[in-house]
Amino acid sequence: MLSTKELVDRLIDLSFAEDIGDGDHTTLCCIPADAMGRSHLLIKEEGILAGVDVAREVFNRFDPDMQVEVKMNDGAHVRPGDIAMVVSGRVRSLLQTERLMLNIMQRMSGVATMTHRYVERISGTGARVLDTRKTTPGMRMLEKQAVKIGGGCNHRIGLFDMILLKDNHVDFAGGITNAIDRCHAYLNQKGLKLKIEIEVRSFDELQLVLDHGGVDRIMLDNFSVDDTRRAVAIINHRYEVESSGGITFDTIRDYAETGVDFISVGALTHSVKGLDMSFKAC
Repeated sequence: MLSTKELVDRLIDLSFAEDIGDGDHTTLCCIPADAMGRSHLLIKEEGILAGVDVAREVFNRFDPDMQVEVKMNDGAHVRPGDIAMVVSGRVRSLLQTERLMLNIMQRMSGVATMTHRYVERISGTGARVLDTRKTTPGMRMLEKQAVKIGGGCNHRIGLFDMILLKDNHVDFAGGITNAIDRCHAYLNQKGLKLKIEIEVRSFDELQLVLDHGGVDRIMLDNFSVDDTRRAVAIINHRYEVESSGGITFDTIRDYAETGVDFISVGALTHSVKGLDMSFKAC
């Protein structure tokens, strides 16, 4: 399995390949090879900064001679007019790395900002905000890192680090008990120790899980607030409880106050707007 760094390095290489191709002809035609300069990262919108460490890697991977002076770190609350970093080096390098760095930092900062809003919304309830696998292909590690920077929690990175028996798994397996039993048989056969979560769509399914056992967390899928409160009382701390499905910024506080442990929000990564910033010569 590839490490996080290896995945990020591949993303950077692919991004440069699709952007620069056989050469940045605009830059090459008008900027001398030995021209040196400085650019700063100007923040144009209030939010939570994320992606500073990845930006460093973008610059270093393209041109190790570039010098990065970080003014504000990941997790900082930024406002219009703030200067997050100053980068010095070959002007050609500054121009060719600008867009990739901005694409990454705007996206990550947007995710961190959105997550921070949701986390603040349920502050004091004891519930935690989770992300999902509804991420941009190739950028999952970065987006999930941004969720953590914004104060949220990662649900699971992919299909490999946790068992999540969703409705389709249950239906194809022939029911809840079959799905759970096959899960344990597989884990024993493979010698794996993974947490097991199962999604339930009704109180009948919830009761089946409670009668059978063998899981670590129960996901209440598309339950109303009132039904969630009732389900939490029925589970009575025997398992971790997660709410999921159709939960918005306006309703998340109501769900958090039912006593659930986690609330998963796909919007953290699939419906986020990038934080506005620019990279300008200085």
